[in-house]
Amino acid sequence: MSMNQKVVNAIRILSAEGVQKAKSGHPGMPMGAAAMAYAVWGENMIHTGNDPQWDNRDRFVLSSGHGSMLMYSLLHLFGYGLTMDDLKSFRQFGSKTPGHPEYKHTVGVETTTGPLGQGIANAVGFAMAEKYLAAKFNREGFPVVDHYTYCILGDGCMMEGISHEACSLAGTLQLNKLIALYDDNEISIEGDTDIAFREDVPARFRAYGWNVIDVKEGDHYEPICAAIELAKQSDKPTLIVCHTQIGYGSPKAGQASVHGEPLGEENLAATKKALGWPEESFCVPDEVYAQTAVSTGRGDAARAAWLKLMEDYAAQYPELAKEYEVWHSDELPVDLLNDADFWAFDKKAATRNSSGEVINRLAARIPNLIGGSADLAPSNKTNMKGKGDFSAETPDGANLHFGVREHAMAAICNGLKLHGGLRPYCATFFVFSDYMKNAMRMSAIMGLNVAYVLTHDSIGVGEDGPTHQPVEHLAGLRAIPNMIVFRPADSKEVAAGWYQAMKGDRPVALVLTRQDLPLYEKSGPAALKGGYIVEDSEKETPDVILMASGSEVEYCVGAKALLKEKGVDARVVSMPSLELFDEQDEEYKQSVLPAGVRARVAVEAASDMCWYKYVGLDGAVVAMNGFGASAPYKLLFEKFGFTAENVAEKAMAVLKK
Repeated sequence: MSMNQKVVNAIRILSAEGVQKAKSGHPGMPMGAAAMAYAVWGENMIHTGNDPQWDNRDRFVLSSGHGSMLMYSLLHLFGYGLTMDDLKSFRQFGSKTPGHPEYKHTVGVETTTGPLGQGIANAVGFAMAEKYLAAKFNREGFPVVDHYTYCILGDGCMMEGISHEACSLAGTLQLNKLIALYDDNEISIEGDTDIAFREDVPARFRAYGWNVIDVKEGDHYEPICAAIELAKQSDKPTLIVCHTQIGYGSPKAGQASVHGEPLGEENLAATKKALGWPEESFCVPDEVYAQTAVSTGRGDAARAAWLKLMEDYAAQYPELAKEYEVWHSDELPVDLLNDADFWAFDKKAATRNSSGEVINRLAARIPNLIGGSADLAPSNKTNMKGKGDFSAETPDGANLHFGVREHAMAAICNGLKLHGGLRPYCATFFVFSDYMKNAMRMSAIMGLNVAYVLTHDSIGVGEDGPTHQPVEHLAGLRAIPNMIVFRPADSKEVAAGWYQAMKGDRPVALVLTRQDLPLYEKSGPAALKGGYIVEDSEKETPDVILMASGSEVEYCVGAKALLKEKGVDARVVSMPSLELFDEQDEEYKQSVLPAGVRARVAVEAASDMCWYKYVGLDGAVVAMNGFGASAPYKLLFEKFGFTAENVAEKAMAVLKK
């Protein structure tokens, strides 16, 4: 048995043992894909556990995240700090080896992969980032950005619609530094994939514009290494189809049962015997570690050469080198908070329009802003003037065209952010955030400050009707932990939302109107607290508090004037972000919503679910309790009760309780 084969078998056995000890997990995929993984990690990928985050490393994404023991075995064997005890703690509370790979939790994991298809879409984002940064910073003799993205994906990823979206775009963009290895074992949880999946995958990818290489002996690393060498010569992204056997080497090889359950002690012992492995549990011969150290040494040498290249680059291109540092810093290059021009607006505007203006202000101040829309840039107002379009022919353009691919768009933006060096945003109509939800949730889990521009925010969409009027979507996004939902009431609040998106470590959903909204004197940075007083009562303690987000703040302001005529003193509170408001200290929250004032009305042209914790048992909510309708938006607001008169009536009713 060669030393390389011993490493492959070590990956198989460690993966099976981790699952067996946990009595939970997926041993079949790691055992079948071990040769693929070694061909990447041991023979081709430039990486080192001595500096897992150096900029020019190759990236690896395990899109088949259920096979996480494959990832953990690799990280252990290749010196990323995972101990044998960590492998023995697979799927246990607080361990470094959770059931699916988690970014920031385990050193060496580039992205959190759980839902199938997210990983390959992230990988497309990594490859787009590499291509864009290379076009920006590379000069003749100085390939300072020059690395590959490798991704292992399986039948489940291939079936999920997001992979179709992402891989179609990758082919259009000719992302030739993307190499995907398809673990084609023809087994899913329910049995042979033939019961639900009979398409010609290679033909599909060729139609996308990919280079496709077929490897019949996918259980052996040598032909896969040869395929990777061919892939590196292509001017297209490459799919290497590896025909593998799930659970390779075990008595359950090729069976659906090996996908998602431990082998069992007897079968594990038989597997060790078949692969010529010691009977001792979690045993790895020293010569295996010596072999994997060869790859580490190659990575260390490449890193050292790159650091020297960067020194020479800084000497010859000092301005570019400084800009490179700015792009790769988490700190903003400008003080937006004290930049008066950033916050300046002088007239009514739809918040989607003012967002477009803010995007261009940011583009002039933050050079690594990159983003685009799902074929809706003219409506979403997301185009950056003078920044060019990113394409196969013009990889230095900062405006991204995702096509009608919302799900992949969001996941690709996660990949752009994870790569480093870029500040991504993406956009669509708010109602289509349903298609993006899974990837947005992954942004929140990973703590990625991706900006989601979601326009046409309510029944204010009007004539397009209920299919395009998002009534339940605010509640859905607000339910995601670590997600900031920001629905501005005016242009200055839009600037606050974008400021939050640029500076934080959480995703921000900017929910924007199609219709014009007025400006409020007290808005602006005050909105960063999530809720603040727009128009205060004349008395120290108001008779009633009117609160709203977005366009409905205007109806509260109008209702305040009507209530004054009736001798009722109202306070109006704008609540662009419930999450940010809830994070303020108790003193501030009481200054805005004093507990002693129980007469409260909340107004939002969406589901009422989020507002009862603010209005209490004595308050009322003016909201949507059904879908919208097709009509001019002004008529719809009137028909559904979003008027100053109705808000004032609700306030009077609350006061009479």
